[in-house]
Amino acid sequence: MLQEAQALRQKGVDIVIGYFESHGRQETIAQTEGLEVVPRRILTYAGSQFEEMDVEAVLRRKPAVALVDELAHTNVPGCERLKRWQDIREMLDAGIDVLTTMNVQHLESLNDQVFHATGIHVRETVPDWVVDEADELVFIDLTPRALRNRLERGVVYGPEKARRAMENFFTETNLTALREMALRHTAHEVEEKLVASPAAAGETPGAAPGFQTSVRTERILICLTGRPSSAILIRRGKRVADYLHADCLAVHVKVNETDREAVERHMSFARNLRIETHVVQSSDVSRAITEFARVQQITQIFMGRSLPQPWWKSFRETVVQRVVRQARDLQITIVAERRRSGTM
Repeated sequence: MLQEAQALRQKGVDIVIGYFESHGRQETIAQTEGLEVVPRRILTYAGSQFEEMDVEAVLRRKPAVALVDELAHTNVPGCERLKRWQDIREMLDAGIDVLTTMNVQHLESLNDQVFHATGIHVRETVPDWVVDEADELVFIDLTPRALRNRLERGVVYGPEKARRAMENFFTETNLTALREMALRHTAHEVEEKLVASPAAAGETPGAAPGFQTSVRTERILICLTGRPSSAILIRRGKRVADYLHADCLAVHVKVNETDREAVERHMSFARNLRIETHVVQSSDVSRAITEFARVQQITQIFMGRSLPQPWWKSFRETVVQRVVRQARDLQITIVAERRRSGTM
């Protein structure tokens, strides 16, 4: 990011640093030489002082380009917006181009995969649509051993923080898994770009000009409840929808007021990922899901595994089993809940 900024400055582009986290790295700090820095704002929270990006100051300065580090950052309470990516959208809306950075583990749709691979639940995430709206993505690759070597040399964090990082999240196993995720995601992005033109025109690559294909439009439905596993369902369904360029909807069948707050959190999370949400009132959950899917012309349904039933109800069909029986012509994916421990 800093190298790109210096190249733009040499070309005479009006560019400033809106926020930059050096972590005390002298070789990185040296790369900011000659770049204008917008002073940070100081906020007091819980008796401590914190530095945050002064978005209003950047907007008043109105450069052509602003550098904003750590896209996934959560702002201190008292800021106008919760997340840094929301601050960046304010700048973009004001006509300021932004260069920013993030790590692959902060991509929302990969959150469950990161948790399963590393045992760490990453709390700070960025919705995929925010990244998808970027004009350009630059993938910075480094082997796990090379990165750990940088940590050992103290060019990423200070000695104590580097040691903790290497013992916890930045183990060689975790870094290998994260690198594989990043490579797969990048490969998918490249594939999308390669097929974008013929797909946009509705033509088959290599076919005669004007030849239109008949492609079945996929529509994915995510069935939400108040259970924590609904978050996993949302991420999985949205990621599949993005891969298939499919419409993505979420529905909750409301039987009573149980888990209302939890359901609303999941619905809000889905809307944040630009998933169309619906609530259906019915005492027959499976039939409501099936009928909703028919009306909405759904092709794939994502559901969580049903909770274990008491022994005296074991002969009864679960909601999932009834949906499978009632919607035999639809593809139904049952997503298991993965349990590991740890947070980040």
